[in-house]
Amino acid sequence: MWPEVYGTRHLDAVRSVMAALVFASDPGPEPGGREPTPAGSARFAPGGRRPRKTGRRLCAVLAQWRTMANSELVTAADVQLMQGLAQRVTAVRPDLVNSDASFGELAWNWGRGHACDGASWRRRLWFSGGEPVAWGWARLPRRVRRNDGSVKDVTGAYLAYQVHPDHAGLVDEVIDWYDGTAAGLERTVMPSAADEFALRRWAAHGYGTDPASLGDAGSWTQLNERDLTDVERPVLPDGFRFRTADEAGPEAAVQAHLDAWSPSAYTAEGYRGVRQANGYRGDLHVLVEAPDGTMASSTIMWLDEANRTAQFEPVGTHRDYRRQGLARAMLLHGMRLARAAGAAHMTVACLGAPGHPQARGLYHSVGFREFTRDAPLVRTGTAG
Repeated sequence: MWPEVYGTRHLDAVRSVMAALVFASDPGPEPGGREPTPAGSARFAPGGRRPRKTGRRLCAVLAQWRTMANSELVTAADVQLMQGLAQRVTAVRPDLVNSDASFGELAWNWGRGHACDGASWRRRLWFSGGEPVAWGWARLPRRVRRNDGSVKDVTGAYLAYQVHPDHAGLVDEVIDWYDGTAAGLERTVMPSAADEFALRRWAAHGYGTDPASLGDAGSWTQLNERDLTDVERPVLPDGFRFRTADEAGPEAAVQAHLDAWSPSAYTAEGYRGVRQANGYRGDLHVLVEAPDGTMASSTIMWLDEANRTAQFEPVGTHRDYRRQGLARAMLLHGMRLARAAGAAHMTVACLGAPGHPQARGLYHSVGFREFTRDAPLVRTGTAG
């Protein structure tokens, strides 16, 4: 029963508990190497000292197990399990992979944020046959400090989640867990618009279309895709060159991101987390270096070897170097690197509303086309 509730990553802990049980039931040799006293002797009589010590030892081991099993903070091991589910869903119904639930998004979001935001994250995983078939990752209110000194207070809750299509009914359990975890808060979620069953279940639980997603400036995202059969050769302006994070180093990689996304909460510590995330490769973290040494553009590619697909996340260009074709050349270069690493398919996400044409136009210029989109939903803190 335990593996079904807490998952295969805790099997080692189960084995430790079982080993402790065996150890406790086996008195072991007497001092001096003598065989243990036969069961039923005075040594095991009620009131003897050995059972009391054994009981304390077992309580300590079981207490350690309970702590591991009941912990809800999102760990690197949790993210690997989530990524495994992403890979299995991608293999059968890629259109049902939710926003922030892809192999690459999971790694990027956990890596960059766990050090500063991890205390406000909660998770639950559901298992069948030893494999995760659903998970929820709730991000609760927190204070975000950015590199320009500004502070942003996040007052609502957001859920990233995934359910395997063979276990679609678990979405109700995910919703109930989220409502319990974020009770009293405004709660948002972004399931795939292709998941009609899930959308009906979210509506049945009181969730409706998020007003922030409506209109030309709505905040919803679309996932774009293309194959890597024929990728145009990239051309950079004179004096610019491609680098990798392995070559440029951590300081340059962090600064490239901050120059593109400022104000940003990204830090050197966040980048250390990214490098520790499952799937990160420094040779697939690409930058464009300007003649003066500035890292003018950067992106990370996350390679899902099981499905031979890779994802760009993030993609950004220094504001002083935009409209020079750097990002376009970098994407083409990145796709050729991904193909050489074994990918046959590429994805990238962007804002999809008509009022956000820049990134969408860039991706379309290198052959991407919309594959699916999310459906932002919200439930107020007073509802239900």
